[in-house]
Amino acid sequence: MSNELGEFLRTRRARITPEEVGLPRTGRRRVPGLRRDELARLAGVSVEYYTRLEQGRSPNVSESVLDAIGKALSLNETERDHLRILVRPTRRARPSPRGANTSRTKIRPSVQLVLDQMDRMPAFIFGPTLDVLAFNRLGDALNGFSATDRPNLCRSIFLDPKAKDFYPQWSCAAEDTVAVLRWMAGRNPDEPGLAPLIGELSIHSQEFRELWAKHNVKEKTFGGKLINHSLVGELDLAFESFPLPGEPDMVLVTYVAQPGSPSAEKLALLASWSQPEHERVAADRGGVTRSADGVED
Repeated sequence: MSNELGEFLRTRRARITPEEVGLPRTGRRRVPGLRRDELARLAGVSVEYYTRLEQGRSPNVSESVLDAIGKALSLNETERDHLRILVRPTRRARPSPRGANTSRTKIRPSVQLVLDQMDRMPAFIFGPTLDVLAFNRLGDALNGFSATDRPNLCRSIFLDPKAKDFYPQWSCAAEDTVAVLRWMAGRNPDEPGLAPLIGELSIHSQEFRELWAKHNVKEKTFGGKLINHSLVGELDLAFESFPLPGEPDMVLVTYVAQPGSPSAEKLALLASWSQPEHERVAADRGGVTRSADGVED
């Protein structure tokens, strides 16, 4: 994490060819994509100024220059926000040695109550390092969070041998997960668990190392997820995610299925199976009807 800004800018330069931005390809090129002088010319700044920025030595760069660089690099809105965050990182107070600051790893009891009331859809909350901080019963039945002491979205993707069966589109899921971790890391550069997590994943997963080196960033906002569940089979789900009110570094994720679809039926079946025995009995009793003579139908 020593020069995130420089690495991010270099990877963005590498994905753009001179021809794509109307520049001639001249001489031997030691790097893929745009050279520093070409990017500086497109952004309207000097090569020396841009070089200092890429080396992390221009903390007072103006918004207009950042906008020009973002335009020259064809950055999307998330990437532009990430660039601004890397230029002006938000430093947070580290937890005390005794761990007195626990607000970043624990959720409010009322939030867990909200999750529990969402009994018709899987839901969970993850934190700055993609640790799963809370989940409801159906979220657990779908993802198996309670099977591990420290559920983490990145660990489950890259270190669980069953992950590639669970996610039929594993490559897409892995790429998105790393991009979300990179986005969260930019917003929380001093998060204590970040460096150990990246180190652990880099040591044990070549796929993670390669994806992390791409410096792609993405917010987990909405999309689709294909899941191959061991009990109910393949589920085609949509997800929506929301920053938790009062906790901007915690994200609530919900899954839904199209009403009337096979996936909706399977999700309902999974919800029924995950229901505690006493609740199933109460539901069965509540569904009994009686005829006019008092005989149960």
